[in-house]
Amino acid sequence: MITHEFYIKRCLQLAKNGIGTTRPNPSVGAVIVHQHKIIGEGFTSSYGCNHAEVNAVNAVENKALLKEATIYVTLEPCSHFGKTPPCADLLVKHQLKNVVIGCLDTNSLVAGKGIECLQKAGINVIVGVLEEECKIHHKRFFANQNKKRPHIILKWAETQNGFIAPLEKDIQAPIWISNKYSQQLVHKLRAKEHAILVGTNTVIADNPSLNVRSWTGNNPIRIVLDANLRIPENLNVFDGSVKTIVLKDKRQKTKDERRNLVFETIDFTKNISEQICEVLQKHNIQSVIIEGGTQTLQTFIVANLWDEAFVFIGENVFKNGIKAPILSAKITSEEKIKNDTLKIYTND
Repeated sequence: MITHEFYIKRCLQLAKNGIGTTRPNPSVGAVIVHQHKIIGEGFTSSYGCNHAEVNAVNAVENKALLKEATIYVTLEPCSHFGKTPPCADLLVKHQLKNVVIGCLDTNSLVAGKGIECLQKAGINVIVGVLEEECKIHHKRFFANQNKKRPHIILKWAETQNGFIAPLEKDIQAPIWISNKYSQQLVHKLRAKEHAILVGTNTVIADNPSLNVRSWTGNNPIRIVLDANLRIPENLNVFDGSVKTIVLKDKRQKTKDERRNLVFETIDFTKNISEQICEVLQKHNIQSVIIEGGTQTLQTFIVANLWDEAFVFIGENVFKNGIKAPILSAKITSEEKIKNDTLKIYTND
């Protein structure tokens, strides 16, 4: 027998297609079922375009069937006017018989109002089907709504003997610890997340581009810590190709801003992780990858301001180098990527 869980799982599959393109909206999945047959499905389009419910309804050829149909959604239908009309109103208009919801929307503009709208119209509403799975899928949206900060992902690669980088090197480029398959996975991760953050020493030592090259997707916003504005202007982070936010110390005079370059001021004598989160919230950034180096990563670990950590362990060994961050947390999953090991941690 096909259950509600079966169709919510399909919603979650669909919703993954929108990750990285819908922000600041959540990427929702929707499936419409009539007499145990899927007659329409959809996921959230890019920001300002159709929500998942609209795309699912539009996919139904015979709209007369909607009166006897059930729509499944990963998140409570919106009930307010934004870039598009309320999805709850659309479902009322078509007189859907049942609405099955994965989890509630905690946005104060919705927060139960979508359900109330549906119930007042006589629609049967079921809430909480695969609720935890739906909350995990919408983790970026919920971090922004509930914690008033981005969803924070720590990421680094370390050698077998626990070094994140050599002490010295001859070129201004990364010394790769992980293999090409792990590197491709990192670019896939970048395509999903809203921003990427690195410290001054990483930029000067490696001259990274911090973009998506080995995967298809949008480049993340670049966040660069540069307290004393030491980074040379000819490096890749200042090429203007991607929006870049430079966080400088309050004692440093702001340089002239130019295309895709913004300067923000924080107090580097105090806890910087919380201040960074405030700046990212100001810029409506929903998720960020902290790529290091060790000092930057450890700052977020000590402050307990992180949600996930992706740690790639390569097969090589450095005689000496910069020690990797220390993370005391439970491993959620572990997998082999050819000769690398990826350990994923979740901050509970």
